[in-house]
Amino acid sequence: MSKPRPIVAELGRPETPEETAARKAEFSAKYRAGQSFRNLIAALIITLAVVAVIIFAVPRGEPASERQIDLPRIAADVESTMDSPVLVPELGDFWRVNAAELQGGATTVWNVTLAPADEDERGFIRVAQAFDADASWAPQILNGTAATETTRIGGLEWDVYALSGRTENNVDNAIGTQAGDDYILLYGSRSKESTAEVAESLIPQIRTISEAQ
Repeated sequence: MSKPRPIVAELGRPETPEETAARKAEFSAKYRAGQSFRNLIAALIITLAVVAVIIFAVPRGEPASERQIDLPRIAADVESTMDSPVLVPELGDFWRVNAAELQGGATTVWNVTLAPADEDERGFIRVAQAFDADASWAPQILNGTAATETTRIGGLEWDVYALSGRTENNVDNAIGTQAGDDYILLYGSRSKESTAEVAESLIPQIRTISEAQ
């Protein structure tokens, strides 16, 4: 004997088979729709998680920090090697050091390359101290250009090299002076006035080199 069908409160009577089937179909449709929405949300969360892993876990290139050159330390090492005082340009706020090295060859040279600290400023000045050399060494650096006149800066006499146009090394002015057994050459692409200012700042050290030899 079959069980009597339950009375549905909303209807006040038992459901007909057609009503039962319709109710179950509606429930199934709502369930599937709910599942699809939940699956969509879950997929979105997983996607966001993967993107976050890529962003935070994958190494990214960082801007290279500007290489700091310890000029006093390098100069001290060169002085120890050469057993002789060397020039150490005073930087102040305007200049920074681009390079500082001892170069060998027929003539050993202590080179310090200066450039403006402000990137909006252009040009460079190289301070070169050639050991056991004189003015005849300079043309080797200046594409064969020899001194044509002299000028006085800071009480010292400086050779002036009249470069006809900028050389292949972007050099358009140069001055040099003897410091004991060494020859000091300042050359680069800054103005003559700027080069003269650096030269004048080096006068006390140049006198010290002259007196030490």
